[in-house]
Amino acid sequence: MRISDAESAVMELLWRRSPLSADDVVATLARSHDWQEPTIKTLLNRLLKKGAVRAEKDGRRYLYAPVLERSDWVQRESEGLLERLFGGRVAPLVAHFSERRKLSKRDIAELRRLIDRIDDQC
Repeated sequence: MRISDAESAVMELLWRRSPLSADDVVATLARSHDWQEPTIKTLLNRLLKKGAVRAEKDGRRYLYAPVLERSDWVQRESEGLLERLFGGRVAPLVAHFSERRKLSKRDIAELRRLIDRIDDQC
């Protein structure tokens, strides 16, 4: 399931706070993204068709909630990025960021702890 950047904004909102009515989704995203109501409702409908969200009737309105787990989406997106840009290898990704000086001392410390933990498991 491919989730577009715009659709991911809707998903992020629903992952944080759900269930939400379409009006609640529209009110929140219209402020933060300067989107119009029809655009937001189209995004909700796309996500419904993809099976990423569900809608349950609540009186005269529908409440939307995610079906797709955020962790599953992050896993697929990160694996796709890694595969497309670095042939599926993590080391070239880290090297890329280190060459561009995007790694802070905190990042380096976290990477060291991660490597130590992985070494302990092997």
